[in-house]
This record gives sequence, C-alpha cells and structure tokens, in this order.
Amino acid sequence: MPDTLSDDALDRLFRTARSYNAYLDEPVSDAQLRAIWNLMKWGPTSANQLPARFVWVRSDEAKARLADCVSENNKAKILSAPVTAIIGMDLDFPEHLPRLFPHTDARSWFAGNEPLIHASAFRNSTLQGAYLILAARAVGLDSGAMSGFDNDAVDAAFFPDTRIRSNFIVTLGRGDPASIFDRLPRPDFEDYNKIV
Repeated sequence: MPDTLSDDALDRLFRTARSYNAYLDEPVSDAQLRAIWNLMKWGPTSANQLPARFVWVRSDEAKARLADCVSENNKAKILSAPVTAIIGMDLDFPEHLPRLFPHTDARSWFAGNEPLIHASAFRNSTLQGAYLILAARAVGLDSGAMSGFDNDAVDAAFFPDTRIRSNFIVTLGRGDPASIFDRLPRPDFEDYNKIV
C-alpha cells in the first residue's frame, strides 16, 4: 500500500481547506489553470468517459455575463473572483469513447439511451468538478463551489449550439480569510456510516 500523504498535504486538501466567498486581489494565471487540468484529468470516471467541459471565466465581460445568470447573493462572488470555472457536461461524450476507451465498443452502450447518457454525464462531470477543487487546492488556490444559478441561462451564454449542459460552478483564487464562516460541523464516522 502506498504511504499516506503528509499531514500538511491532507490538511491542504481536506482538513483545513475551506470554501471561500471572496478572494484576495491576486490573478490566477493560465499556467495555474493548466496545472489544475493536468492534475484533475487523471481522476477516474466510468469507462474513462471524461464528460466534463470547462469554461474558465476570467475577463470582465465574461464575468458580467455569468453574474447575470446567478442568484443575487452569488453575483459579487462571481464579479470579484479572479476566475470562475463553469463545469459543463457534454451529452455527446459517447462520441469520444472510441479514443478514450478503445478496448471495447463503449459508444454502443449509450446508443439511443438519453437517460443513461444524462445520468452518466451528470455523475462523472460531478466527479471531475470535485477533482478540480482538489487539484486547485493542490496547486495552492482556494475555491468556492456553487449551484445558485440558472442553468438554462448559463447554457445559452456559454454553451450555445452544443449538447453541453452546465452542472455547477466554482470560483477560484487566493481566498480572503475574512470571507469564510466559522467551521461547520462534520459528523463522526458512526453517525453516517455502517460497515456490513
């Protein structure tokens, strides 16, 4: 079994990491966004489906378009974050399976089965969005995931004329410690788990 990560690494990824509501005035570079991708792309998805598609919202114009699609209490978060990632799910992901999962005809599993396509795209793009959060933490950035937005409006603004649908969004940057709440409770293992 591989060695456990150091306590410092576990703290950064999980124990002391927080969801931020505001960020320090520090840019997020293309190199940092690429570093996030180059880590998160290795996270597992069913049959290597990789259905997530990402839009990295950084320009003032794009931030304003996205802010028009979110709930009132999320507008300032979008406008002030250095970058917001829109995690979309490509409902045409089966077309890529001959390249991504070449040892069997995985594309045929989905032919004509829109409910299965949607369920698989949603499940696996959600996983990929979680990997994005962990990868951002691993490269020294903070994040704030949110679902308070109008999916149809985001899709029209950022995924027009495609079969990509928005799943959730994540702000990224160096978090402002003044923007976080007190640490919320986390249950003990016995509260939510059983071993059978």
